[in-house]
Amino acid sequence: MKPETLPPTFDSLLKLAQHLRSPAGCPWDREQTLATLKDDLQEEVQEIFQAIDKQDAANLQEELGDTLFCLALLTAVAMEDNQVTPVAIFSNCIKKITDRHSWVFGQDTAGSAQEAIALWKKNKSHEKK
Repeated sequence: MKPETLPPTFDSLLKLAQHLRSPAGCPWDREQTLATLKDDLQEEVQEIFQAIDKQDAANLQEELGDTLFCLALLTAVAMEDNQVTPVAIFSNCIKKITDRHSWVFGQDTAGSAQEAIALWKKNKSHEKK
């Protein structure tokens, strides 16, 4: 695997994570579990918050990338345990977001952010039932 040949996509991050967890990859990455990666994800998200607070665009870009890779590594681990598939993750996410935005993709109307939030909460509560 030559990382420089991978297109800049989430799929490429997932392939990179899978390679790192393979026998030809990294011993540390192979030892990671969903539980051990929780702290890493929390740390990366905190670093995003810090970059936002500092209004540091370059650092924000870096930390968003670190967080995306952490999510790719978590996905790879969960895939190994047959808990998830990338198609299911993205399909469910897209459906959930579009269903909750009924004023954009449905018949509702929202003329303000407050109306949008109210509809989001209503749609979310219907979804949870």
